[in-house]
Amino acid sequence: MTRRPAFDLLDPASVLGAYAVGVFPMADARDAPGVYWVEPRRRAIMPLDGFHLSRSLRKTLRAERFRLTADTAFGTVIAMCAEAASDRPETWINPSIERVFLELHAAGFAHSIECWEGSRLVGGLYGLSIGRAFFGESMVSRTRDASKAALAALVARLRGGGYSLLDCQFMTDHLASLGAVEIDRQDYMALLGDALSDVLGVSSDGPAAWRATGADFRAVDGPPSTSVSGPLSGKDIVQLLGQTS
Repeated sequence: MTRRPAFDLLDPASVLGAYAVGVFPMADARDAPGVYWVEPRRRAIMPLDGFHLSRSLRKTLRAERFRLTADTAFGTVIAMCAEAASDRPETWINPSIERVFLELHAAGFAHSIECWEGSRLVGGLYGLSIGRAFFGESMVSRTRDASKAALAALVARLRGGGYSLLDCQFMTDHLASLGAVEIDRQDYMALLGDALSDVLGVSSDGPAAWRATGADFRAVDGPPSTSVSGPLSGKDIVQLLGQTS
C-alpha cells in the first residue's frame, strides 16, 4: 500500500479527482488532524454478477426482517461508521472525511444504504458514485446480518442501475465470504478506466464535471415522486440478484 503526504482539508473536486485515478483518503484515527491518500497494490472488488447470496441471507431478505432504504439517513450512517465500537476501537473516518462526504452527498455523488428494524437504524453502508463505478467506503452493523443485507441491497441497486464496478478497497474475510475478490492494481485500473469512460476527459472544473451519466443509482426505484429513493423490498433484492447479466 502506498501512502501519499498528509494534509488537513479535503474538498469535493479533489476527492472526485483522486478516486478517478485510483486513490482515496484515510486518516490514522477518528481524531487525527489530517488525512493522506492511499493507493493499494492489491484491490478488493465485488463482481456484480458474483455476489454470494447464501441460503440464510436469502431467507432473511424474503422474510422482510429488515427494511432497506437508500439515501434516507446518510449523515447518521457515516456517523455510525465513524464511531468506535467493541470490535473496532478506532476508525479512519476523521471530521474532514466526514464533512467532505456530506458535501458529496448533498451534490448527488455520495450515497448510503440504510438497514432498519422497525424504526431503529441497525446498520448500513455508504460510498461514492462516479460514472459506472461505485466506491464502497464503510459498512456498519448493530445486529446480525444487517451489513450483509445492506450490501445485498447495494449490489442489487448497482446491477439494476447499469454499474460495472463495485470497489471494496481492502479485502476482509467478511467481504470474501460474500463474493469479493482481490486483483492487482493494473487490472483494477483497467476496470476503473472502463467504468469512468463516460466522464474521463471531461473538464475537471468543479464537481459538476464528474456528474455520473453512465449509471443511475435510483433506476430500480422507477420514476421518483420525491428527491429521496424509495425502499426496495427484500423480495425485490433477491429477484434482482437472481437475474443474469
